[in-house]
Amino acid sequence: MAESQKNQSKTREQVRSVRITERHDGQRLDNFLIRELKGVPRTRIYRIIRRGEVRVNKKRCKPDFKLSVGDEVRIPPVREGKRSIPSKISPAIAELLQSSVLLETDLLLVINKPAGLSVHGGSGVRLGIIEALRQMKQEWRHAELAHRLDRDTSGCLIIAKKANALKQIQDEFKGKRVEKIYHALVHGQWPEEIVEISAPLRKNQLSSGERIVQVSADGKSAETRFTVLERYAMASLLEVSPTTGRTHQIRVHCQYAGYPILGDQKYGPKSMQNELKPIKKLCLHAAKIRFSDPASDGWLEVEALGIKSSEALNLNYDLYI
Repeated sequence: MAESQKNQSKTREQVRSVRITERHDGQRLDNFLIRELKGVPRTRIYRIIRRGEVRVNKKRCKPDFKLSVGDEVRIPPVREGKRSIPSKISPAIAELLQSSVLLETDLLLVINKPAGLSVHGGSGVRLGIIEALRQMKQEWRHAELAHRLDRDTSGCLIIAKKANALKQIQDEFKGKRVEKIYHALVHGQWPEEIVEISAPLRKNQLSSGERIVQVSADGKSAETRFTVLERYAMASLLEVSPTTGRTHQIRVHCQYAGYPILGDQKYGPKSMQNELKPIKKLCLHAAKIRFSDPASDGWLEVEALGIKSSEALNLNYDLYI
C-alpha cells in the first residue's frame, strides 16, 4: 500500500504545468513539446496530444494549435529515456551556413538552405539547421523556424530570431500572404497547357513503414501553378508557385502530371531510377520569397541563386539539357 502511494505521488510530481511567455508566443504546440521533452520520440509526443494527455488551459488541442502568452500547458509524465544531445556544430557546417545567409535584420534571418541538410533534428538527425544556428551566435540562440523545407530541397528559408517576429510570419503563412516561387527541373517536355494543378493530397504510410503523400479525393486541398522557363532535350525548367503549403506538394503534383522532378528518389518512377543516376540531388529550389516585414509596413523580397546555375547546386544534368 505504501509503495502504491509512493508511485502515485511520484507520478503527480512528474505532471508539469508550464505557462507560456513571449518567447513561445505563436509557437505550435507540437514544436513547443518537442523542445520541452528532449529525447522523447516525435511519435510519442503526437500520441499524447492525440489522447488528450496534453492540455492547454484544461482543453484538448491539436498539434498545430498556436500558443499564446499566458496559456497554461499541462505536460503529462513521459519517460524521456536517454536524452538526445545535439551534436556540436563543425567548422565546415558553420562556415557553410554563415555563407548561406541572404538577409539578416534584428528580427529574422533568411538563408539559402543547402540541399541535404534537415531543418531540424530528429528521426536519426542529431543536428539540424536550426540547432546549428543556435550554436553559432549568441543573438541566434533563441532562433525558431518560421516554416520548413524538405531535407533535399534548397533555397529560401526564414528563421525568426524573436518570438514576435515568429508569430507575425507564421500568421502571414496561415493567411496565405507569403509569396513563394520555386524552380524545378522535371523529366520530359512539360505541356504548355498545364498551368495549374488542383489535386487534393493525403499522407499515407506504406506497409514498409515509409511515409508518402498521394493524390486522393479525401485528401486536403492543394493547388500549384506552373510556368515553363526553359526547355532542354530531355527536361523542362519550371517556375512553380504553390498557393497552398502541403507536405511534398510540388513533388507529388509533378509526379501526378507525369513529369517527376529530376533526382526525386521518393516520387520518381522506379523504372526511371537507372536513367536518373547522374542526378544526385533533388532538382527543387525555393528561388524567391516575399513577405511582410515584421519591423515595418513594407515588404521583404529575397532571392536565392539556384537551379538556373548548375554550378551553384553542383548538379550533373548535362545528359538531360
